[in-house]
Amino acid sequence: MSQSLVKNMVHLVYSTKHRNPWIPAEVRKHLYSYQSGIFQNLESPALIIGGVDDHVHALFSLSKNHALSKIVEEVKKASSKWMKTEGTRNQEFYWQGGYAAFSVSQSNVEQVKEYIANQEEHHRKMTFQDELRLLFKRHEIEFDERYVWD
Repeated sequence: MSQSLVKNMVHLVYSTKHRNPWIPAEVRKHLYSYQSGIFQNLESPALIIGGVDDHVHALFSLSKNHALSKIVEEVKKASSKWMKTEGTRNQEFYWQGGYAAFSVSQSNVEQVKEYIANQEEHHRKMTFQDELRLLFKRHEIEFDERYVWD
C-alpha cells in the first residue's frame, strides 16, 4: 500500500491529583475547548471532551504520527499550565500521574460520546473509582488497586 491509512479511536480518562475537585463547572467548557486545541495540534482531533470536577474523559482519533503517551503528556502538561494561569488560577492544580486509555471501535463511537456527554448525571450514582473499575473490567485490563489511585 502506498499510503498509511489509520483510524484509532481512543477513550482517555484521567483525574486531578488525589481526585481533588479542582475543575469548577464554570471553567469546564473553556478547559475542554483548550484541550481540544491541543489534540488538534497533535493531529488527534477530539470528538468530545467532558467530565466532572475531578476528572476528564476525551474521545479522540489517535494520530498515526504520535504515540498515545506523548499526546497524553502534552494535553495534561499544557492544560495544567492553563488551569494555573488562565482557568482557575489555582497554583495547586495538578493532574494525576497516570491515565487510562481504551480502544473504541467505530460501531461504539456514538455510545462513548453519549457516555462522556452525560458524565455529571452518571456521577450522581457512581464514584470515579467505581467507574474506572467498571471500565477496566469491560476492557479486560488487570490492575492493582495499590497503584491506580494517587
